[in-house]
Amino acid sequence: MTALSDTSTPRSERDGSPAARPRGGPAPTRRRPDLRAWAAFALLAGPMLIGLGVFKYVAIGWSFLLSFCNAHGTIALGTWVGLDNYQQLLNDETFRGSLGQILLFTAFIVPVTFAVSLGLALLVHRVRRGRAVLRTAFLIPTAVSYVAASLVWKMCLFNGLPAGIANMMRGWFGMDAVPWIQTTEPPLYWIVLITLRLWLQVGFYMVLFLAGLQAIPRDVYEAAALDGATGWRKLRRITLPMLRNTSVAVLMLQFIAAFQAFDEFYNLFSSGLSGTGTAPVQTPLVHLYNTAMGAQNYGLGSAGAFVLTALIVTVTLIQGRFTGFGKGEE
Repeated sequence: MTALSDTSTPRSERDGSPAARPRGGPAPTRRRPDLRAWAAFALLAGPMLIGLGVFKYVAIGWSFLLSFCNAHGTIALGTWVGLDNYQQLLNDETFRGSLGQILLFTAFIVPVTFAVSLGLALLVHRVRRGRAVLRTAFLIPTAVSYVAASLVWKMCLFNGLPAGIANMMRGWFGMDAVPWIQTTEPPLYWIVLITLRLWLQVGFYMVLFLAGLQAIPRDVYEAAALDGATGWRKLRRITLPMLRNTSVAVLMLQFIAAFQAFDEFYNLFSSGLSGTGTAPVQTPLVHLYNTAMGAQNYGLGSAGAFVLTALIVTVTLIQGRFTGFGKGEE
């Protein structure tokens, strides 16, 4: 009888589980939060969160308020002028010219950087031995400061002297030395800017493409080879379509980086105390830097920063719309 009663009794009642309690019984006790864990989290993450909030988000909010104020020579909120700073900035021919120049720079540097980085990734991916060495060699320039690289390009490679590396190479072909940065007809300074930007950024995007190439299954290529696909057909039918997500991400990063160009333009064309006022080309960030730090017009400079931010967001959304970035695979 005992065995039968034990067998007929539900398992939940035998084990004393919550299901065995009567409906009106006491609720199970909840687990108390671990105060030690929360204290350790606050101790470790608190300084970072406070610094991030004060020096980033509070600064962004304060800059947004300054953009509606007449703030000359001070970062304190001055006289409220509404949208006057934005209207003055958009009516400034110098600022509008800088927008046109950065659009021209973006239209050239983005496809060139994309093609060079993808080509290098394809070549390095085909290497059997020493791939890690090549990847590291191309990635090292990414860790170099833009300021340091700009000074090397300005003082060593394209310094305009016969002893400069670029002019020495021209001398090998019997050509005279030229002042690369100061020459505007033809605009040789674009060669300096483009080569500097390529050297600094190609390695990073090459590594992204390499990661995408390594994620493509080799079985797909083997099946295509059995069907008689050649190298160009494999690239066009397999590699490029399967690199679509990586390509869209790379393009988006390149557009944002191009619109935020500042260091190389400022350091290449800066001439001591005169700044970059006589530079043949200025980006919006260089113009806004001169407005805020040179003319001490922080209200107008803040307005320009948000105009440029809106432009970057708009271009990014348009690109995402056309490329389908963020959409699921069909």
